Amino acid sequence: MQTDPTETRLRELMLASLDGDAAAYRTLLSELGRHLRAYFTRRLTPAFASHAEDLVQETLLAIHSRRMTYDRNRPFTAWLHAVAHHKFVDHVRRQSIRLTVPLEDDAPIFAHDDNADALARRDLDVVLDTIPARTGDLIRRTKIQGASVAEAAAAHGISETAAKVSIHRGLKSLAARFAGGSK
Repeated sequence: MQTDPTETRLRELMLASLDGDAAAYRTLLSELGRHLRAYFTRRLTPAFASHAEDLVQETLLAIHSRRMTYDRNRPFTAWLHAVAHHKFVDHVRRQSIRLTVPLEDDAPIFAHDDNADALARRDLDVVLDTIPARTGDLIRRTKIQGASVAEAAAAHGISETAAKVSIHRGLKSLAARFAGGSK
């Protein structure tokens, strides 16, 4: 898995600061201030935009006071996001703000959560395991991995026509099963 350069840089600064490097810690706080300012500004309505700086300071203070809770084996930006998110939620509650916050693009600063992808892959594997193995593999190769029918058929030593029929019947069986029908 390729790590985002921002994640790498911020994590290295955090680890160095935890090891006592004061210059790295000053640099980390400065860079976090810029990232957090943008993060909060995107989430606040224009009427509350002036609160962004307060949220940045509260979050930096929380990071400072809780920095020893950071698990060195985890992505730093995921920990940062959790702290920032909690500060934002606390702020919204204090202000009794009822607003819709766009959740798109937590942007390049935050690590991608692979857990949801892993759960979806596991669920997909469970579903495909309910049909014959060859059919499940043909569906995986063509519909999920993007292989052509010819490539999938060649991998199983069958004709393209046989592969197409197998895929069609497998998908039809799954659709019937999960639409409440029978096989």
